[in-house]
Amino acid sequence: MLKARVRGVYTTALTKLLLDHGFDMVQASATTKQRFALREDNSSPDLDIYDRRDRQGVKALGKADPANKFTSLLQSFLEDVVVRKWSVTVDGIYKGTLKEADTATNTVLVDIGSAVGVLQDTEIPSYATEQQLLVQVERWRLGSRQPTLTTEIKIPGTNAILIPGRQVKISRKIMDWQTRTRLRQLGEELATESWGVLWRTSAANQSLDVLRNEVSTLVERAESIVQKAEQVEAPATLWEGAHFLNVEFPALSKKRLDDVRKTVAPTIDGHHHYKACGQRVSTALEMAEKLLEKGYSQADVNDLLRQTVEAEFPRVGSWIKIEHVKPDGRVFHLGPALVEVFAQDEPFIRFRRVFKRIGVYDGLNIPKHPDDYAITEVKMGEWHFKTQYFTREGRIKGTYINLNTPIEVYPYSIRYVDLEADVCVWPDGGVETLEMEKLEEAAKKGLVTEKLVAIVKEKVSEIIRDVSF
Repeated sequence: MLKARVRGVYTTALTKLLLDHGFDMVQASATTKQRFALREDNSSPDLDIYDRRDRQGVKALGKADPANKFTSLLQSFLEDVVVRKWSVTVDGIYKGTLKEADTATNTVLVDIGSAVGVLQDTEIPSYATEQQLLVQVERWRLGSRQPTLTTEIKIPGTNAILIPGRQVKISRKIMDWQTRTRLRQLGEELATESWGVLWRTSAANQSLDVLRNEVSTLVERAESIVQKAEQVEAPATLWEGAHFLNVEFPALSKKRLDDVRKTVAPTIDGHHHYKACGQRVSTALEMAEKLLEKGYSQADVNDLLRQTVEAEFPRVGSWIKIEHVKPDGRVFHLGPALVEVFAQDEPFIRFRRVFKRIGVYDGLNIPKHPDDYAITEVKMGEWHFKTQYFTREGRIKGTYINLNTPIEVYPYSIRYVDLEADVCVWPDGGVETLEMEKLEEAAKKGLVTEKLVAIVKEKVSEIIRDVSF
């Protein structure tokens, strides 16, 4: 049985999904154990799931099988979810080829096959021959296009980590001096000329035999990696570490997760969206859901929360940022934009941007001049929005219809995931569809589902029919 640990604002919904699909939950919080009647289990997880800093999704770190199963579960259940899988593995060990150096940053690029990583030039060993060397992916900058590398190879295990040199280290979280003494003595016994031991926190509760066996296994693994390195040419993977996922939950995913959470605990409509809005809105949400627990009407509490947090959101005359998120995770900040209409009941928003620089409008391929302006109209829940571009005198230059996940409004911004498909409309009535192949390529890479591609194609057809009349 695969084991998962979940932390953060998506815990209840994801725990429900994981339990329903064959996972066991470990190291659960007191609230989670109570909600799901879970027994105490403090064993190590096969997959560790936790909030992204922006609360727009989660990150997950673990073995290949649980990571792949989690990905399949999300993509089968959430139609607009975006799953970004790192091209390397965390703690993965590779034989790489030295590339060009950057004297300004004292770094060198190393080709490890699935990526080109960055290594401090001071770490290049003097014995490196033919520009090939062993490197390991560090845990810094997880998900970055250029992973951080080190030549200080470590072999991680459940209770111990082999570290370079004959040394013994003990987790600072192990406070009991008798336990520390016992582990230090055992480490000195097991250390070799090439490898020392770092005892992890979990080692405090393990028998000496268990720890001896684990270190013995790790030493064998290290010897196997060294042997493999001698037999293969760079770039090559020598040992696979933990798989890293960066998951985006756009608007529809959040709503589906709201529905899952409602089967377990009192839940306000828009729960996960409110949680991503920041501390003030999140605190108001928690207070509102306490009223639900006390038996207050769902509709009344929903209305009360909306009234309470209304002042936190944009209004007519507000300046907002536009977070244009690409499937691969890049975020482009468009704006600032001035809100001209914000009808929350419909809901509908219209905003204006004024351009100050010379350029070219993407897609339309027409010149952009200072004081040109754009009017964007958005209807919440739609898979697209329309932007019209005008000269400063008010003459229309063209219309750009962007396909995207339904827009979400936050206290200081609006946010959506761009679905790499657009429709351009020129003043003379010409219509053109752009960039559909980029979305198809994203599906091939596993970032989005084929189902999402089919939805977007259908929406593009509908838009073209509408603008052609």
